[in-house]
Amino acid sequence: MSFHRVLAAAIVFALASGAAELTPEQRKKNADSFEYAWSKIRENMWAPMPEGLDWQAVHDELKPKAASARTMEDARAVMRDMIARLKLTHFNIVAADLYDELGNGPGRRGDGGSPGLDLRLVDGQALVVSVDAGSPAQLAGVRPGWVLVKADGAGIREAIRKLDAALPDSTHKELAMTRAVMAKIGGAPGSKVPVEFLDASNRPVKMDLEIGMPRGEASKIGFMPAQHVWFESRKVENSGYVRFNLFLDPARLSTLFANAVEECSECDGFIIDLRGNPGGIGGMAMGFAGWFVDRQGVRLGAMRMKGQDVKFAIFPRSRTFRGPLAILVDGLTASTSEILAGGLKDIGRARIFGAPTAGAALPSVFEQLPNNDGFQYAIADYISEGGDRLEGKGVTPDQPARWTRKALLAGQDPALDAALAWIRKGKNQ
Repeated sequence: MSFHRVLAAAIVFALASGAAELTPEQRKKNADSFEYAWSKIRENMWAPMPEGLDWQAVHDELKPKAASARTMEDARAVMRDMIARLKLTHFNIVAADLYDELGNGPGRRGDGGSPGLDLRLVDGQALVVSVDAGSPAQLAGVRPGWVLVKADGAGIREAIRKLDAALPDSTHKELAMTRAVMAKIGGAPGSKVPVEFLDASNRPVKMDLEIGMPRGEASKIGFMPAQHVWFESRKVENSGYVRFNLFLDPARLSTLFANAVEECSECDGFIIDLRGNPGGIGGMAMGFAGWFVDRQGVRLGAMRMKGQDVKFAIFPRSRTFRGPLAILVDGLTASTSEILAGGLKDIGRARIFGAPTAGAALPSVFEQLPNNDGFQYAIADYISEGGDRLEGKGVTPDQPARWTRKALLAGQDPALDAALAWIRKGKNQ
């Protein structure tokens, strides 16, 4: 999803900058930015402010400081002080000059196209974990287990270290850093980006990697930019397997998901791969869960918004799959994906494999302030059926299984392999 609009996984960033003395015009923009952020928090807070916090008093105390700040970093410090008093996640200020490094702002590469590969950050390296069939990356010979060393003239290890130092230690960190690195190999379809990889033998491979058309079909909701949505399904051994990149395009995806489950009525198990899926339409989780829950009155959790609570009630299908259900997750699994995985885990219907999720379950808005900094604020709270807040915590796998370069080079997938072993074990018992 776009970093500029509603994002079901939210991000936390901070970078010291802006030591120059501010002009009167810049100081006014900082005051306007403070007022805007303070008002948005007040207007959208779904619950009373934390006990003992007088939001109007916070405004009266800090706005003069924001208006008189001598540097941009002083102004940001005041804004972050305001946010810190909430003691809540998903409220953040992003320095304008960090936008490019995060794949945003005027200097960013376009997000319209892709070379057709997926990356994860493993041991300080950008590791290729999958390559789409027929994509420019596959045609160029890129393989899972390769390491991206440079992109567009920039060293990837250096970029990872810079981002790691700039970002607070949170569950959102892996999501933010991976997206920032992925942005370096995005661009307009038909363009090329100079890159360097290390192959399976650690030999450097340099190429001008072509940017292809986005995978999937375009789907648009409201004023958000169109997103390309893809879905894949197959049988692995005698288990059904589905994977998709977003909870969008509900009519098409719901049909494809239904077909995959119905065609697997005699399967030993079923696997939903949500790794890398940042979420989307929350209501789709309820419909998908209904294929695996055969009783009424069961929920995935509840979303608390200002003035209303939205209960994620599961709608059982007339014919459900009752065999073992495995869900694969990682640090890029967020929002609706976390709701589905966490909810089915809480009610004892699914076993979770992989790595802890992003802990970005809240719907939040990411906007640009008058002073050009970014401002993120949550508009709701989510409580899982087990009574836990997923925000800032995420879903913990029942069986950890992380990507490794050794496994990828050997053609293995640790999380998928673990899920299949669990299903086989259950069949043989």
